[in-house]
Amino acid sequence: MSARQLHTFRGGIRLDPHKRETQDLTSRALPIPEKLILPLQQHVGAAAEPCVKVGQRVLKNDVIAHANNYVGMRLHAPSSGLITAIDEYPVIHPSGLTAACIELTTDGEDLAPELNVADDLNTLASQAVYQRIAEAGIVGLGGAGFPAHVKVLEGTGQTVDTLIINGVECEPYITCDDRLMQEYPAEVLAGAALLARAIDAATCIVAVEDDMPAAMNALQSARPERIELVSIPAIYPTGGEKQLIKVLTGREVPSGLLPIDIGVAVLNVATVVAVHRAVASGQPLIERLVTVSGDVSEPGNAKVLMGTPVNYLLEQFGIDDVSEYRILSGGPMMGTEILNLAAPVTKTVNCILILRRELAEEPASACIRCGDCVPVCPVGLQPQQLYEATRTSDIDLAQDFHLFDCIDCGCCAYVCPSQIPLVHYFRYAKSSIEALDRDRAQADLARTRYEMHQRRISMRLESGPAVGVELADVSGLETNELQGDIRAAVARSNQRRRDDNGI
Repeated sequence: MSARQLHTFRGGIRLDPHKRETQDLTSRALPIPEKLILPLQQHVGAAAEPCVKVGQRVLKNDVIAHANNYVGMRLHAPSSGLITAIDEYPVIHPSGLTAACIELTTDGEDLAPELNVADDLNTLASQAVYQRIAEAGIVGLGGAGFPAHVKVLEGTGQTVDTLIINGVECEPYITCDDRLMQEYPAEVLAGAALLARAIDAATCIVAVEDDMPAAMNALQSARPERIELVSIPAIYPTGGEKQLIKVLTGREVPSGLLPIDIGVAVLNVATVVAVHRAVASGQPLIERLVTVSGDVSEPGNAKVLMGTPVNYLLEQFGIDDVSEYRILSGGPMMGTEILNLAAPVTKTVNCILILRRELAEEPASACIRCGDCVPVCPVGLQPQQLYEATRTSDIDLAQDFHLFDCIDCGCCAYVCPSQIPLVHYFRYAKSSIEALDRDRAQADLARTRYEMHQRRISMRLESGPAVGVELADVSGLETNELQGDIRAAVARSNQRRRDDNGI
């Protein structure tokens, strides 16, 4: 284990970890569900485009949706079966929205074609590594869902001196990464070495919390070469990207910039294992470890196929009646309540948390301006000022208070004596501003199209009289759209002339 000097970040809190219930239990495999529901957008970026049709049979690992732009992601069939629908289905979302999904009815045979195994990982060029990651549809499995191939390509295009593999699970209850490091330590280290070589990082660090001793022992037993294993204090939210960089390197990521801008790349430990499997054997991302914990008699971690309905997963853990429980995707601090249990597990779901509803939850009261939220904010914001701005829908003021620097960690809400759900206000304000930005962008596009249309009309009017002109007289057409406009204008002009002449 490395003796690297550690630093501290501002704010943060110590939480009851609730990890002993699951961190020492071997992860279990689940039966294949009868139906898998696969959202076309399980990542940051543009949704995938289906490349299958209803009624088509697919094999396990087959591509069923293509990425249609750079920040896009492929989607693969987690098992063999029949495509039975491409439609809107419930997904995990704070507002209980639906989204475009592919429904796969499995056949129980789990048939798969041969994978494209690499001959020698040590001789693969960086471009080949990037290509295999893109083909495998890998996203950041720590929760953000950013396409992994984009992060790797950006790393190869800029100077990155430090690669950090994030094995820190700072939220209570979640232990899927802990179990991954215990059960697959050699793959963690092989994936870390592969990525460090691909982006030419001189330093590679695997960071583990000090309350995960079994994971650290497993990694040490795998004999890492030229990889630092670092144990860090279990202070929430140390697992945040910018906070972890500060702890390990002492560097600050300035507001509005990314870690890569200061020479650092950070990938989640589960992402690294998925990358190793993709590059070594061509295995696409079709399953992941998910923690099922909370107020449940037999908690644990399970290997879950993408698209598995949450209610099916709960049934496998003996949970049938959830009427008295809240079901969260993620941990208790940053998790999202699942409003429809038919929603599927996606690539970014690391935990399904079952919490008993309080019989008499105390309602939030007015802010008393105690300031308790200020010292715990890991980003150095003023949560009480942000709250006032978002509560009154003053989006300009909220942005002046650096709303988008908020990482939604929930430290402020946790210590608030008035029990104000501060993060809910901040998330709502962010989504509102993003919606306004999309509307403005669409309005700008519409205005640009209108202005171009008006210019084309002006050019046609300047080139000659519109009345009585025949289509054959028009030359120099550049686009089908222009031809359509002219045909319509000519038809209207000729019709008016006929009407005037009584024809």
